[in-house]
Amino acid sequence: MKKLFSRIYPIKIMKKIIFLAMAAAALTFTGCQSKREKEQAKDNSQATIDSLQRVIQQGDAESEDMARVIQQIQDGFRQINEAEGRITKEQEGAPADGAIVENMRFIQQQMRLNRKLIAELRQQLRNASQTNKESKNAYEAMIDEFDSQLQAKNEELKTLRRQLVERDSTIGKQIEQIDILNDNVENLTAKNEEKDRKMNEQDQVINTAWYVFGTKKELREQNILQKGDVMRSAEANKDYFTAIDIRVTKKIPLSSKSAELLTNHPADSYSLEKDAQGQYTLRITNPEKFWSVSRYLVILVK
Repeated sequence: MKKLFSRIYPIKIMKKIIFLAMAAAALTFTGCQSKREKEQAKDNSQATIDSLQRVIQQGDAESEDMARVIQQIQDGFRQINEAEGRITKEQEGAPADGAIVENMRFIQQQMRLNRKLIAELRQQLRNASQTNKESKNAYEAMIDEFDSQLQAKNEELKTLRRQLVERDSTIGKQIEQIDILNDNVENLTAKNEEKDRKMNEQDQVINTAWYVFGTKKELREQNILQKGDVMRSAEANKDYFTAIDIRVTKKIPLSSKSAELLTNHPADSYSLEKDAQGQYTLRITNPEKFWSVSRYLVILVK
């Protein structure tokens, strides 16, 4: 009776994510694409939007953090489009080389920031301990969409850069200097991101624990409980456990009117609380102390 539980998104968060997904389909390809390409991009994004509309998941810190990053990515693409529009107007009107170069510099910076934010969103999803499979698939589809948008923008910028160089050699030299600086910054950023990634992975491992609850029969079938001993068998099925982040998960609904902790955890670090139906929920009041003895939690229910 392994429990993988999820809660329902608050309506305001659900609407926000759906809105952001719809915006993703509309924003990115407004710069240099033809009407046919825009329509194709819109069609390609519809599957992602439809998937997100079906997503129901918990409204906790994980989902709110991801919604925040998604919003930042969307704002970034919008600002890039606006800067491209300014460059186009400057090309059509009187020359304003300084403004063109400044807008190109801004676009480069924003592209770099969006690339970092997309990587951050991917890492958040990888670390999400209580996001259900359907929700993860929807987020992954959105991240893939953002990656596609970023690649498309790179191609647009190559074309725009070539046009500016052909127009004015001075602008070309300035843009070349921006590119060199941008490459240096990206190399340094990549090194820092790799360092951060390793630290995040280590942090995730340090703060991971596993729990399971089930009847005596179920725990015996998984070799978790044998002759009164808990987790003593080398054949104990650890895949039957649910991994959690101990900083996030502090409450575990047990859906049972009988509950007993079989693993050792300090008695003053948790409580077993009954709801109106008489069913127990484990509330961890002191996570650091609770998990100090064992990172595996086994609960017997009936």
